Amino acid sequence: MDFDLSWILLGLPVAFTLGWLASRMDLRQLRIENRQAPKAYFRGLNFLLNEQQDQAIDAFIEAVQNDPDTSELHFALGNLFRRRGEYERAVRVHEHLLQRGDLPKPEHDRAQHALALDYLRAGLLDRAEMALCKLDGTSFEEEASLALLAVYERSRDWQQASKIAQKLGSLGKASFGGRQAHYLCEQADVMVAAGDMDAAADVLTKARQLAPDAGRPMIDLARVDQRRNRPAAALATLQQLEKSAPQILPLAASLLVEIAQTTAHTPEVAGLLETNYQHTRSVDVMDALAKLESNPGLSRQGYITHLEREASLVAASRWVAGEAMGNAHQHQLVQRALDLAVKPLMRYRCAACGFEATQHFWHCPGCQAWDSYPARRVEEL
Repeated sequence: MDFDLSWILLGLPVAFTLGWLASRMDLRQLRIENRQAPKAYFRGLNFLLNEQQDQAIDAFIEAVQNDPDTSELHFALGNLFRRRGEYERAVRVHEHLLQRGDLPKPEHDRAQHALALDYLRAGLLDRAEMALCKLDGTSFEEEASLALLAVYERSRDWQQASKIAQKLGSLGKASFGGRQAHYLCEQADVMVAAGDMDAAADVLTKARQLAPDAGRPMIDLARVDQRRNRPAAALATLQQLEKSAPQILPLAASLLVEIAQTTAHTPEVAGLLETNYQHTRSVDVMDALAKLESNPGLSRQGYITHLEREASLVAASRWVAGEAMGNAHQHQLVQRALDLAVKPLMRYRCAACGFEATQHFWHCPGCQAWDSYPARRVEEL
């Protein structure tokens, strides 16, 4: 049978035409998809810049549906969910990323870090701890260690917090000696509550070695020594505090009064308080000096001396309380009004978040900052 070449010659243009049409259709479809994804993406960015988070989320979801393999869109969507407090949806987005087998190692670590942040913001500390521990040896290790430190502090796991602080200190990024001293003081508080004063004293001695100039270990150790019937040691510690951190000594003013009233160290205590008052003009030190004064008239004179130097409503209230007035009923009414006015002025205020409390905190219950409370009352700030 003869082979007719004419059919081949006729078929070549047809095949070429069909191939060209198919390629044009593929290119057209690709252009449509590429236009849809960036359009949705940029629309989401526009909504985000205009603080329209609901519309931004809808746009990003559309972009993810058009291009489900784009990890950046998933990260943007997950971060938006986290910022809005929709932690469950953020977790689902980041868990989906982690389940992808084609995700590069850097992107996998990034998704793991984002998932840990989701759990942390949601308050799921146990899950956050597990997720953060998986970041050891990655580029997120330092950030994960800092987050773990916050987790252990919030859960009051001071031993684990100390281990993480040692690890961070070994990296040379910052000094965590003061923070570790606080952890030891927290452990000592538990021992004091259990009545184990000797063990508490040993732990506080270690805290002083870690942070020699820190005020808390000295004050806590002085309190423990006073309860161990070692007032001379307690006084010696507070005298050292006056030299290294005099601005902290007002927090121990009541303890100094207790030492003076139970021992024969009244002259030394009075001298220490007088020296500190010259530098701090503290209301607490002023009250302590008044309690040590055996002559009521001289103690009230101390408040007048303070008023000559500082316009203090607290000092005025203390002075009025000790004055004898002709009408006892009127005196009582005036004193009650002054006490109500003075009460807010005797609080402590966090310098980081402004949280106020009637007692001094070394660890702010509001913002979790350490050493953010000045040792001064609100009136003195």
